[in-house]
Amino acid sequence: MKNTVIKYGLYGFLTGMVCFLAAILLGKNLSYSTQEIIGYASMVVSLSFIFFGIKHYRDRENGGVISLGKAIGIGILIAMLVGIGVGIADYIYTTIINPNFASEYLETTLKTMEASMSPEEFQAKKAELTKQMDDYGSSGFMAFLMFFTVVLIGFVISLISGLILQRK
Repeated sequence: MKNTVIKYGLYGFLTGMVCFLAAILLGKNLSYSTQEIIGYASMVVSLSFIFFGIKHYRDRENGGVISLGKAIGIGILIAMLVGIGVGIADYIYTTIINPNFASEYLETTLKTMEASMSPEEFQAKKAELTKQMDDYGSSGFMAFLMFFTVVLIGFVISLISGLILQRK
């Protein structure tokens, strides 16, 4: 199991880093919502190695059988390696490539909100979002959030893959 997790986890790790950085660098002129969709798509592509890792373990290392629990365990471990890759890429982006990302994102979000809210509602939301960005806008925290998001999506993919691939 260890070799499968490392092999497919590293494939996902590298794919996650490359896809995430490529999406960020090539999508500079796209809107944040489009960049967000591309980011989630790159996470899912990177996490596809969960399915292949579980299938490899079942077929090549475990005699054609795997339980749902074992499949989820393998998938989570692979997802954690992918999450580390995406987290590192996010940290590199927010510290080296675009250290002003948090303030730019806040500014863009506030402009969008201002157009769709009443002035009183906007001022309340602006204060709330500004405080959140001050509290949680550090590069390390954003990288951790990316890691957590990838692992969460990876759990869902592990569950679905395990249900599809389980054999007793």
